[in-house]
Amino acid sequence: MHASTLLSRRRLLGAAASVAAVGLVKPATAVSFAPRSVSLYNTHTGEWLRTVYWADGHYIREAVRDINWILRDHDSDEIRPMNAGILDLLEMLRGRLDTRDPFLVVCGYRSPTTNQRLYLEGVGVAKHSYHIKGMAIDLRCEARSIEQIRDAALSLRGGGVGYYPHSNFVHVDCGPVRQWRGWVRS
Repeated sequence: MHASTLLSRRRLLGAAASVAAVGLVKPATAVSFAPRSVSLYNTHTGEWLRTVYWADGHYIREAVRDINWILRDHDSDEIRPMNAGILDLLEMLRGRLDTRDPFLVVCGYRSPTTNQRLYLEGVGVAKHSYHIKGMAIDLRCEARSIEQIRDAALSLRGGGVGYYPHSNFVHVDCGPVRQWRGWVRS
């Protein structure tokens, strides 16, 4: 064999191996730099907020501060920073529901003291609720039924979804993916 033929075969085999290796590489998930927004109405305080909370690749501190205020424990006014995952889950849920109407917030952050009191009263809250961690929101939306909200939230597979038809809200959290039908108020 001539040296040029051997070199050409090596180049061909090398190129083929490179193409095959590229096919095995999992592409990285693209990060969208599109602005993310949320619209919230707190049913207990009457406060309303519509804001862009993420733009140009980062969370906007002032907007997140305002969101944390709206989602505070309405019994004690205690604030905890909400988990970014729950904010992004709300934004995806809004998109899935195809609505610009605000989410009507029944419960956002719940302090450990409030949660313990409700737990002991038998109101149906989890002893170690994701609300305490700033990772859960109970909500509804005037433009959509709670069945539509539940189905949209389940389709996202972004965390827990609790369906509370007799209390007229859906629980969403950014914990493990799971679902349940909630406690019935009499």
